[in-house]
Amino acid sequence: MNSELIDQLSSQLGANGLPYTIPIHPNLVHLTLGLFIIGILFDIVGVLFPLDKWVFKFLAISVERVYFFEVGWYNMLAASIITFFTVAAGFYEMLLATPPADVKSAWGFQAMETMIWHGVIGVFLLAVIVGMTVWRGWQRFVWSRDISNQVDRQVQWSYLLVGVTVMLVMYIHGTLGAQLAAEFGVHNTADSLLRLGKDINTNLR
Repeated sequence: MNSELIDQLSSQLGANGLPYTIPIHPNLVHLTLGLFIIGILFDIVGVLFPLDKWVFKFLAISVERVYFFEVGWYNMLAASIITFFTVAAGFYEMLLATPPADVKSAWGFQAMETMIWHGVIGVFLLAVIVGMTVWRGWQRFVWSRDISNQVDRQVQWSYLLVGVTVMLVMYIHGTLGAQLAAEFGVHNTADSLLRLGKDINTNLR
């Protein structure tokens, strides 16, 4: 956003350029990542359960295959809900960002390019996660209960392959977000104080 417009709100913004002390978006991002990754990993373990069942027996862990799928389903459902708030908080905080214009990231992008790509991929991931949740629900309530399938699992290999691919996209997306904070100082309290010529040790106590 234009820095002149943000200056109109300067009295309400803290050293990190936000009206609150701790940025919300990064925390919700990690919640989205954790829920999604755990959901996919537990589904993978559920699919491979006949192969690694002996490991659980060796460790004296009493588990049933269906419980892995339960964790996979509910984590994916939670991820799709949380991601709406993650993306919304991200766009709000991006609108208040005033990164330096003369800095380039390790990938050779300037701040605006990085923010645009981060935002576009974020919306894309939101759509994919919601779509995968619908797909996961269909597998849970329709596909796995179809007598003709004759299977004792809730997810298809194609679903897991898409999930792993999405994790790779999340890595790229997360790296862009990390560059915004670390290299451009977006909503980074210490970086903002240094640019203002203030003493970090005094202001962060």
